[in-house]
Amino acid sequence: MTTPITTSQTIGPFSHEAWQWAVDLGTVASAAAGGITIAGTIYDGDGVPINDAQIEAWQPGAAGVEAALDVPAFRRIPSDDQGGFTFTLADIALAPGQPVAYVTVFARGLVKHQFTAVFLADDAKLAKSAILEQVPAARRPTLLATKTADGQYRWDIRMQGDMETAFFDYV
Repeated sequence: MTTPITTSQTIGPFSHEAWQWAVDLGTVASAAAGGITIAGTIYDGDGVPINDAQIEAWQPGAAGVEAALDVPAFRRIPSDDQGGFTFTLADIALAPGQPVAYVTVFARGLVKHQFTAVFLADDAKLAKSAILEQVPAARRPTLLATKTADGQYRWDIRMQGDMETAFFDYV
């Protein structure tokens, strides 16, 4: 007996091939050269890297400076074989307390995609963040990308566990 399709389905093992039509990742990356680069790894609840996730990042304030792109201020990044991902965003002035990007995570086994945000840990305006105030203090570090020695930022996404990334419900 077959089960009828419902409105929420996992993305299956095919997302890397099926979703590449939406954004030319090479064009987006070259257009944002010299911007803010965030790299990390996405992990499942057992701490195993997820090698077929899709991470989407949206940077609302960048739409004007990226107007020449097909999809300005948007990134879609597949995780690699080791669960790694890297995206480069436009280096724009952030409003006080705003994240550098809003992020949506799609992965096998998820019935519904997850929403989160990434902030730069060295942003002096973090104390003014109405978004971070909604997150328990102990969980706030899961939303912070920390600067590395090479000038990039490191931010890991953990789907479950002790250091699970803080995810948001939007209504």
